[in-house]
Amino acid sequence: MKTRAKRGHTKFRTFRKIMGRLAVLLIALIGGASLFYSTLEPAALRIGLSIAFPAALLGSLAIRVPLRRRSIMLGLCLVLGIWFCTDPARNDRDWAEEYRQTADATVQGRIAHVTNIRNFRYRTPSDATPAYYDADFDLDTLSSVDLVTSYWAGQAIAHVFLSFGFSDGRHLAFSIETRRQKRFDYSTIAGFFHHYELFYVAADERDLIGVRTDIRREHVYLYRLQLSAATRERLLRSYLSELHTLTTHPRWYNTLTANCTTEILARSGASPRWRLDWRVLLSGYTASLAYDIGLLDHHYPFDTLQRLSLIQRPDDAKPSANYSQEIREHLPLTDPQ
Repeated sequence: MKTRAKRGHTKFRTFRKIMGRLAVLLIALIGGASLFYSTLEPAALRIGLSIAFPAALLGSLAIRVPLRRRSIMLGLCLVLGIWFCTDPARNDRDWAEEYRQTADATVQGRIAHVTNIRNFRYRTPSDATPAYYDADFDLDTLSSVDLVTSYWAGQAIAHVFLSFGFSDGRHLAFSIETRRQKRFDYSTIAGFFHHYELFYVAADERDLIGVRTDIRREHVYLYRLQLSAATRERLLRSYLSELHTLTTHPRWYNTLTANCTTEILARSGASPRWRLDWRVLLSGYTASLAYDIGLLDHHYPFDTLQRLSLIQRPDDAKPSANYSQEIREHLPLTDPQ
């Protein structure tokens, strides 16, 4: 009996040791990646620390004295944790051109004044003429909110954003994106760390949707959200408020917790049940999530609604002054009650 108990205890110690080392390896990898994808300057410091941290953490496993080994490991993790939690998001970096100018918004009475609405003129996906304008929007004329999903590689991942329509025919689109510095290329992995600031693009549909349908030739779907007038206004006010807040209180983008889909759900006040839905991470299924919540037209099965909601454009189409009306001509849009 004693021998069996001793063997069981030995196996448990071995298992615990293996799991402990795997945990250290995981922390080393995450810590190294968080430093590598950070915004630390110069680049040599960033790369050097991304190598030094995992090397020091893994190297501490060779220390035979348990208390000393644990103290060093805890100290390394504590320093990394303090740095990560106090690493501030900023607005004063050398941004890529499309993220250089931040929009702002103020509301006086029933009029929303939005500045620096982006309206780039794209010739190719990488060649555009920057342009911005200011505009006033009467909240009493807010008539619709559309959900836009844009696919460029498969059905699982899409960029998701909203466009607010007004009875005078104008539309104001908001896209929640990564704010990328000029010195960095885009990286999906980097979005899990402190690499991009969160950026709210306020744009003309000719820019935000047009570049996707007519320049990049992505598959873009537009759905009318079934919202009451009060809910539409509350949602727009939430976007305008966050737009203004970010001009003075920047935030980090995060692929899991602060991305184009989670921010929409946060702005709309969705219940925790829907915020934890698997489709929040696989953004290509966001429209399906909205359908299940009851935010889309239920006159059609979802598969049919999705097929009918694809924006169809001629091969030689370019965004014109009537772009917003053109893309909606054949879509199954039901006016919300």
